[in-house]
Amino acid sequence: MKDLMIDVENVTFRYDRREQTDALSSVSFKAEKGKWLSVIGNNGAGKSTLAALLIGLIQPSQGTIRINGVALDEESKWTIRRSAGIVFQNPDNQFIGATVQDDVAFGLENLNVPADQMRLRVTEALETVGMLNYRTADPTQLSGGQKQRVAIAGVLALRPDLLILDEAFVMLDPRSRRELLATLKRLKTERDLTILSITHDMNEAAASDRILVLKQGHVARSDTPAHIFSEETELAAPFSERLRRLLLKKGRRAPESYRTESEMVQWLCD
Repeated sequence: MKDLMIDVENVTFRYDRREQTDALSSVSFKAEKGKWLSVIGNNGAGKSTLAALLIGLIQPSQGTIRINGVALDEESKWTIRRSAGIVFQNPDNQFIGATVQDDVAFGLENLNVPADQMRLRVTEALETVGMLNYRTADPTQLSGGQKQRVAIAGVLALRPDLLILDEAFVMLDPRSRRELLATLKRLKTERDLTILSITHDMNEAAASDRILVLKQGHVARSDTPAHIFSEETELAAPFSERLRRLLLKKGRRAPESYRTESEMVQWLCD
């Protein structure tokens, strides 16, 4: 097996010991370095709990989590966070600086990155997310989608080995979402970046290498997008798969299995 970035073994978590139900129960999965893993599931499945566990915001009731070979605990989480970053659903929770560039630079300052390198990284990160022209703006005055872009830039500036996205695209318009997805796929290849994306958006999940399906705190399935979406599930399929199913239902010629949007366009044009 290739080198692992994430190795979760029999992790259980309960927010309140007096409760009878675990938020996560005996969860195990692995994510290889340089791969994109999407975590999907209905509300209450345990997705955000998993994200908090992976970054050390909370500790499992039982089980072990290893990030890049290091067992995650109260002591090691600070070291792990130097190479792992998370972007939350609500970007307001991550703003600290008075201007956009100050906010993106904050994490670099904590890592004692030299000033000249810091300026280069801030510029590069803001350019990557299309927010360079807003570098002197007040983050609190930005739109929701713009705030989300800045939050993503703040993590990208750290050049992490692991990027965790907890519904991080939810405030973006469709065009911005497509652009950032394409950018992250490029960075994944160029930097050997590992991405774990928690999402309700099946088109976002379709961009990943593998999908982990959570259901009521358990791992229901782990497989490639092609296998996950080719089967009828209670989860909404991407547009390309809905189109494939509609063609089959109408008795028309259709691909035998799931295709991405670009693959479906190519198939239709052939």
